[in-house]
Amino acid sequence: MSDEVKDAGLVAMISSILGGNKRADPAAPPPLAEVPPIVPADPVEPAATSRSESKSESGSDAAEAESAPDAAAAAAEPAEPPAQIATTRDGKRLLPAEAIADLVLGELRKLDNFPSSGVSVTVYGYRHWNAMLTFAPFSTSFQNATRFRQAVPDLVFKLRRFVELEI
Repeated sequence: MSDEVKDAGLVAMISSILGGNKRADPAAPPPLAEVPPIVPADPVEPAATSRSESKSESGSDAAEAESAPDAAAAAAEPAEPPAQIATTRDGKRLLPAEAIADLVLGELRKLDNFPSSGVSVTVYGYRHWNAMLTFAPFSTSFQNATRFRQAVPDLVFKLRRFVELEI
């Protein structure tokens, strides 16, 4: 992060502490995409068989050569089917707060000048869930933080059409 951005953030923080009424100019939030969010899928790892583990521990070359086809056969079969995504009667996906926070953060990362680190998204509520952004010191400027926070209500409104908070 450049020194100019850090200085601007410090000046904004100091002026707000000392009672300066200078605030960031109201900026229009950036337009958001109209596509439904993509739910990240958890990769399914194949389970290793105890037979191949016990033979590989013996250390003999013949045992390792014999267990190689067994390991390939175990990797070819899926260990368990992928978990179904729960849905409501309306067709909305039921997701935990952490998954919704990841969706919100993923959509915000598409915006210009969004920081790669130092941002936290908190999802709260129940029926009409909401999201809150917090920024670590020096992760972004005051003006950009204001712009990103103004984009969150529109993003949450659009995500509520596809996702509901799971309790």
